[in-house]
Amino acid sequence: MKGNKRRVRSRVRAFTLLEVLMVVVIIGLLAAFVVPSFFGAGEGVKIDLTQATIDSGLGGSLKMYRVHMGHYPTEDEGGLMALIEEPEDEELAKKWHGPYLEKVTNLRDAWGNELIYESPGKYNEDGYDLSSAGPDEQEDTDDDLCNWEKT
Repeated sequence: MKGNKRRVRSRVRAFTLLEVLMVVVIIGLLAAFVVPSFFGAGEGVKIDLTQATIDSGLGGSLKMYRVHMGHYPTEDEGGLMALIEEPEDEELAKKWHGPYLEKVTNLRDAWGNELIYESPGKYNEDGYDLSSAGPDEQEDTDDDLCNWEKT
């Protein structure tokens, strides 16, 4: 009496190739919109970080140097390196109470380039000019970051 046994079939559920392709296309479209916005935000953060370094990050160190030494560091004194390295001149070394910065990397912008420093400044005649070539890493272009008003 083998006769009337019902066969129980289990249905295996699976995704069709079309369904899988649709999911891949949707993920690709989402990535096409989301990924560029992440990279664009990174550049904006670099710009903000460099501008903050120019406006206030080095400003405090330069002002402290000026209080101790009586002037901002000049090119003859090594420019911004004068904030880190003690002067060789004995008279100046007596006044120097540095280092005013911990690391040389603090003298670079977010793209790894040295900040551009000039004292006395061309734009800030009583102080100093401090700038970065900005994202394009070319000096004297529209994307430069600086501590003076651009006209």
